[in-house]
Amino acid sequence: MSLRRAVAAPFRQRGVDRMNESEFVVALSLDRDWFSPDQAKRLVDVATGEGLLDRDGDDIVASFDVGTVNVPEDFVPDESVIQERSVFEQVLESVVDTGVEKQEAVADINRLQSELGITIEAAAVLYARRRGVDVGGLAANARSEL
Repeated sequence: MSLRRAVAAPFRQRGVDRMNESEFVVALSLDRDWFSPDQAKRLVDVATGEGLLDRDGDDIVASFDVGTVNVPEDFVPDESVIQERSVFEQVLESVVDTGVEKQEAVADINRLQSELGITIEAAAVLYARRRGVDVGGLAANARSEL
C-alpha cells in the first residue's frame, strides 16, 4: 500500500493522472520531502516495473485510479518502497489492501501452496483471485517466474 500511496500522492495533489516525470520527481523530493531526487527516480522505476506507472515519452501516467487511493495527511513512505518486490510480496500487498489481515493471508496462501503443490507466487495469485482481488498483471509475472 505504501508504494501505491506514494505514487498516487503527486497525482492527487495536482488532480491529474499524467505528468512530466521531472514534475513527479520534484513533487516527491522537494514538495513533500519524502525522497532525494535519485530515490524519487528509483521510485518511478519500481512503480513502472510493478505496473503502477506507464511511460509515455517524458510523461508518466498512473495505470490505476489515483482517486481511489487514500493518502492520509500524516503519511510518509519509508525507503522500502523503492526496493523491488517479488510477485508474492506484490500480490500479498494487494490482498492486504482489501482489508485482509496479513498473517491470515500468508497462512492461507501457505496452506494453498502445500495442498496444491504449487509455487508460492501461484498460490498467492489463486488466493487473491478467490477473494476477488484483481491481480491480472501479477498473474502473468507469476507464470514467468516458473
